[in-house]
Amino acid sequence: MSDPAQLLRDWIATYHTPTTSVAHLLCDRHDPHTTATTQIGPTLEPTTLTYGQLHQKSTTLAAGLHHLGIRPGDRIATLIPKGIDLTITALATWRLGATLVPLLTSLAPSAIHQRLTDSGTTLVIAQDDYRTKLDPGPHQTTPPTWHTATTGTHPLRDGDHTLHTLTTSDHTPPPTPPTTGDTTLALVYVSNLIGPPRGARVPVRALAAMHAYHHYGLGVTDDDTYWNTADPGTAYGLYHGLISPLLAGHTSLALQAGFFDPELTLDVLGMYQVTNFASDPTTYRTIRAATKTLPPEIIVQRLASAGEPLAPDVIDWATDLFGIPIRDHYGQTELGWCAGIPNNPELPQADAPLPPGAIGPALPGWNIHVLDPIDDQPAPLGVYGRIAIDHTTSPLDWFEGYHGYDDTLDIRRTPDHTHHLTGDTGIMDRQGNLHFSTRDDGAIITRSYRIGPTEVETILTSHPAVDECGVYAIPDPIAGHLVGARVVLAPDHTGGPHLADELRDWVSTHLAPHAAPHTIDFVDELPRTASGKMRRARLP
Repeated sequence: MSDPAQLLRDWIATYHTPTTSVAHLLCDRHDPHTTATTQIGPTLEPTTLTYGQLHQKSTTLAAGLHHLGIRPGDRIATLIPKGIDLTITALATWRLGATLVPLLTSLAPSAIHQRLTDSGTTLVIAQDDYRTKLDPGPHQTTPPTWHTATTGTHPLRDGDHTLHTLTTSDHTPPPTPPTTGDTTLALVYVSNLIGPPRGARVPVRALAAMHAYHHYGLGVTDDDTYWNTADPGTAYGLYHGLISPLLAGHTSLALQAGFFDPELTLDVLGMYQVTNFASDPTTYRTIRAATKTLPPEIIVQRLASAGEPLAPDVIDWATDLFGIPIRDHYGQTELGWCAGIPNNPELPQADAPLPPGAIGPALPGWNIHVLDPIDDQPAPLGVYGRIAIDHTTSPLDWFEGYHGYDDTLDIRRTPDHTHHLTGDTGIMDRQGNLHFSTRDDGAIITRSYRIGPTEVETILTSHPAVDECGVYAIPDPIAGHLVGARVVLAPDHTGGPHLADELRDWVSTHLAPHAAPHTIDFVDELPRTASGKMRRARLP
């Protein structure tokens, strides 16, 4: 049995050096005959990629990208679903010392354009199905400053390239540039309560936290068949659907279905003999609504959930159906995952009973406090306060700020810089278990997607019929929450079902389908304080 403290020190020493090679850590050091990714098609047919093939294909792609002018520090954005093409593209990006900017394929062109402009992206690589989202349109107020490549062979605009050409080129691979633990590995965009989404800078040293969660939080072993269903455009999907299995030299599954189907999920669990399954609360709630009994071929041994707290009745259901509980874990894009009952039996907490509503203790490498909101001192046990990471005693704490925000650390740390503030509230019980309460930033979590209310409000008010609006969360038994909107109409416009449908389409087209309001109410005015500020808490 390994000592967690020593293992953490080893990972930190390995992933935070002046000469770190990300491609070596994620690919080149592993057995070339081991399967890195098994891509599952819509009819459940497998396509495999070994670590040896990943080395060869990503090296060739890196040479092609270098020939196009990509250099260390450049940003490469991806509009590619989970699977082999994304894995190869990410490794090629990191071979060049460039930064990955993973984008949700469900985003609308205007939302994609905003992220590409903000990140200073040099090259966008898109699957054929999504390339048209990069075409010029009214959402582009400035000419694009990036080039485009696609994964397929469809006709391209002048100046575009295909991955097929780049991965069969005979260009000489450039030498792998050394990176440090502080080199930016990725920019992952996270919704913001006020203003546009911000790109969280993920440094190379964050790999230690990802490996630790993979080992202790998820408990993935060499013998597991591991499947994480999260979208690689999200933190959970990027960190633990793509990166952490590669760090550990494990095989992961990637289902390319284009939609979620609980029956299809069960088919994959059974056909591929998945033993370690990580997903989001919406997936578990949807499976519960559609499933009465479990097919005998399903042999899953570990379940994990992240994104929002799981209701106790969902955990009880999973325990009855699968014979094992779902381990609910707490984390953020800016942290990774840092609290919850571990799935690794090496830790004594793995079998510890949890009181109702508790998430669990801090995972190895983290020290979590709940602070009094007035004086930033630890709040009494059982008393609500601000969830914070003790930065001085949490060796895995890696967050260093948002792209383009110089004062980020002053906002996210206490005045003495001893604590990393999460923006969430909760309590710590006497057994050291964290209980999550609310997100201070007002984000709406729907179907495990994080949505900033003001981002939806900005889109809605750009419609000529809308004078002003307020967006809020509506509890939902499947999605967790849905988006609701109160809309004050501009003069000479009349509300009704037709206009409500038009506004939903407007948000879906200009932001993303998952951000479209489920409920739209037309009102004469929004609730406001005496000073005129919108009272968001009164919107529901």
